[in-house]
Amino acid sequence: MNHPLQMTPPARKQAAERAWNQLFQLDPEGGISLQVQIRRAFVAAILDQRLAAGSKLPSSRMLAQQLGVARNTVNAAYRQLADDGLILAQPRSGYQVAALPEEATRSSAPLAAPASANGPHWAARIGSRYSTMRNISKPADWHRYPYQFIYGQPDPALFPIAEWRACSRAALAVLAIRDWAADMIDGDDVALIEQLQRRVLPRRGIFASAEQIMITVGTQHALFMLAELLASAHSVVGVEEPGYPDARNIFALRGAALRPLPVREDGIEIAALRGCDLAYLTPSHQCPSSTTMSLAARQAVLAHAQRHDQLIIEDDYDSEMSFAETALPAMKSFDAEGRVIYLGSLSKTLAPGLRLGFMVAAPELIAEARVLRRLMLRHPPANNQRATALFISLGHYDSLLGRVKKSLAERAKILNAALRTHAPSLSFTPLRGGSSAWVQGPAGMDSGLLAKLAEKQGILIEPGELFFHQPPVPCPYFRLGFASTPTDKIAEGIKRLAPLVNQARL
Repeated sequence: MNHPLQMTPPARKQAAERAWNQLFQLDPEGGISLQVQIRRAFVAAILDQRLAAGSKLPSSRMLAQQLGVARNTVNAAYRQLADDGLILAQPRSGYQVAALPEEATRSSAPLAAPASANGPHWAARIGSRYSTMRNISKPADWHRYPYQFIYGQPDPALFPIAEWRACSRAALAVLAIRDWAADMIDGDDVALIEQLQRRVLPRRGIFASAEQIMITVGTQHALFMLAELLASAHSVVGVEEPGYPDARNIFALRGAALRPLPVREDGIEIAALRGCDLAYLTPSHQCPSSTTMSLAARQAVLAHAQRHDQLIIEDDYDSEMSFAETALPAMKSFDAEGRVIYLGSLSKTLAPGLRLGFMVAAPELIAEARVLRRLMLRHPPANNQRATALFISLGHYDSLLGRVKKSLAERAKILNAALRTHAPSLSFTPLRGGSSAWVQGPAGMDSGLLAKLAEKQGILIEPGELFFHQPPVPCPYFRLGFASTPTDKIAEGIKRLAPLVNQARL
């Protein structure tokens, strides 16, 4: 290969263009602006020392032509890099790479940790083996499967991106930043608490003071704190059977004795509550069966708790996703003695990655939970709290709820019809709310084997064994989530799943 100095000017120009093109891998459809992508490529190259100090950068006109972007895009990237001290503007010479402190380039080098036979013996050091617990799992690339019947993933097409961006920008205004930028220690954003009081909780029949409400990093966080505060090795905790696996795992970590509470069509077996100190329930849409506890059953549970001095955790995780014209009020709404601890989630409606939930309980319990939360993480990110408060106050939350409910109702109707038409050997409770169906296969069918066979056909389902404290063998139950499944894929996915049911019989 010729030395650069031996090349002709056109050859040197082509070699330079190839070098710069290799530095940038721009993706116009990647969801990140081209300016940010260009800036990020320069930062990586400079910190990794692929561009040495003093290296001259191409003019904005030349780089824009090579990359096929607007010149203003390159100019904006250059200005930001200069503001950050990574490049220097030279009079009448354009830009060149700045000389950086040794620490900046040294810390950016990706070094692998050296292996050593003398390192700690972690198996002996780690006191609790959390990795051995049974947990819900899904492939990391689940979105690449054509038929994604998994729970807990939203349809991104329904999310009001423009409105959320506007609220996020408003939360970054100077006056707003002054409100939330300081360490709140164990406090929450006052604006979000107010919106929960005025716009979210009343539709569930709950009216609470600010002292009764605390923001959490989702329902998991709330459950972990409640287990720490209310459960011990001397406690008996009732958990629905089948029920939410992570609730079972969290209370088991505290050494509590778990009492399965058999789920019936309209609630749980009241007799199973005897001897429980605490019961974890999902009355609005039971996890995983999606059945709704009747009003009479809710009142019976609460009356039992009052007679026997028990506490109830009401996880209302997707209560607002009811297709019924009038949803039943939360159990917390007719709790006169403060025995019900109410958990709600904003993540289920907005986006799971937001990780925002809330707890409503007696002021004494909330006060202790705030101290515990401070020791764990102080408080959830205040900027997200403020953006969410703005999102609710401007009516975007209500609009989103309407769109999501309409979409889920449509998908539930398609799924109901597809199961009846293509898989008559499967039984299920007709869907009236929520975003998943609990399905029972014929005798002898193993849902774990069915899930493996289905995955090979591009179909993802959730085996039911994990939801049971004492699972039947073989377990014929499985869950079909449909919130993120395209409507035109639902019927075809069930049609392809149906022939596999007989193959999954043991």
